[in-house]
Amino acid sequence: MKRRFVTNLIFLLSLNVFIKSFWILGVDRGVQNALPAQDYGIYFALLNLTFLFNIILDFGITNYNNRIIAQHPQLIGKYFSRIVPIKFSLAVLFTVVVFTFALIAGYSAFELKLLGWLCFAQFLSSLTLYLRSNISGLLMFKTDSVLSVMDRFLMVVFCSLLLWSGILKTQFRIEFFVYAQVIAYLITAIIALLICLKHTGFIRLRWNKAFVLKVIKDCYPYALLVLLMAFYNRADSVMIERMLGDKGADYASVYASAFRLVDAANMIAYLFAVILLPLFARMIKQHKDVTPIIKISFHLLLVTSVTFALISLFYGDDLMKALYNKHIEASGEVYKVLAFCFVPISMTYIFGTLLTANGSLKKLNLVASLGMVLNVGINLILIPRYEALGAAYSSLIAQTVTAALQAAIAIKIFGIAIKKSYVYKILWFLVIISINTYLLKNGAINWIVNVIIAVFVILFTSLLFKIFNLKDFIRLIRSSNEE
Repeated sequence: MKRRFVTNLIFLLSLNVFIKSFWILGVDRGVQNALPAQDYGIYFALLNLTFLFNIILDFGITNYNNRIIAQHPQLIGKYFSRIVPIKFSLAVLFTVVVFTFALIAGYSAFELKLLGWLCFAQFLSSLTLYLRSNISGLLMFKTDSVLSVMDRFLMVVFCSLLLWSGILKTQFRIEFFVYAQVIAYLITAIIALLICLKHTGFIRLRWNKAFVLKVIKDCYPYALLVLLMAFYNRADSVMIERMLGDKGADYASVYASAFRLVDAANMIAYLFAVILLPLFARMIKQHKDVTPIIKISFHLLLVTSVTFALISLFYGDDLMKALYNKHIEASGEVYKVLAFCFVPISMTYIFGTLLTANGSLKKLNLVASLGMVLNVGINLILIPRYEALGAAYSSLIAQTVTAALQAAIAIKIFGIAIKKSYVYKILWFLVIISINTYLLKNGAINWIVNVIIAVFVILFTSLLFKIFNLKDFIRLIRSSNEE
């Protein structure tokens, strides 16, 4: 399990770093720079509004199905024929709920039209995630890895043609960006469906009332968890756009600029959860020790997330100047705070996933409830006074508290022993790399060169402190290749 995890993680990371980084830093950024700040701000707020209620589309079915298929792969045909009709029913409910909220919030006709297409895109994305849960549940990680980037790859192609090829004879509009996403999601969903059908064979879709009630009962805790997490992860931009009046869309655009790099980093951490969930589920069922997988994941994400946070803190302004042509100073301030959210988010992808695989959903929901109350409550206080910066601080507080609680609960449930010497080693590692990065910032070298040097210094320090064991990592890869 450990060797399979490491090998597939490398493949998955390689694909995503290459394609999704170009999507976020090239195409998505290019779209924002090509549009008025208000237009992109409205789009970003509407997109996150669909994320708030995205759980209605899924209702926890994806995680539930992933765990079931990982433990009982022979059930894939039975579950597939009964879950697909449920997905389409949930899509109707999702659209009704989102539009009801939008009408109450007072969105314009143009915004509602844009929202309709975004709802359709979210349905296609959710359907693809469900189809992928069957594929990853069968431990077909490489196939799932390709599917995980296919939609972004297609969007890169479509949007690059629209932005830079010259084939577009009119001014680029936000609607074109949304249409490109819909087409890319549709193609990816069709391909994922064909792959699933290859393993299930011909199936007849069935609406089984008893099965529906069983799924609702089993998935309800998952659905509640995702809904609560969505509110403390995605409510910020919606609250900014609605609470700050005429300037709300502009401030939402500022938040979007700052959030983009963090979102890119978050996708790398999310990939750990994609692989960890079925692995943890199967290992727990077989009563295997999950500590080795936790240790590898923790060390990799600790080094990655702390490196990202420190580089962002000391070079955030330079990064914003290199990326954007609007609201650079304001985006830099927000970005420096949001970047530190990546550290607790990374820990959540390890310990939260472990608790999910273990079925500890009651505890996770209590933690997520606290996170939602903290985020929304602090936003109500800080956004009117500090605008987008207030939302960034609110997010950091909520993410830190929830990650710490999840880690503490997981450590207690699984009896993970942590020596004081290990804690001191981690603390000294963090102190030393922070000082080194600060000293490099004050050097006279070009900031890009400084960043490269700082990254190598952090990696070398992690090897020195044995936070990341390179020999063990190489040995695992070689052993996997030999098999």
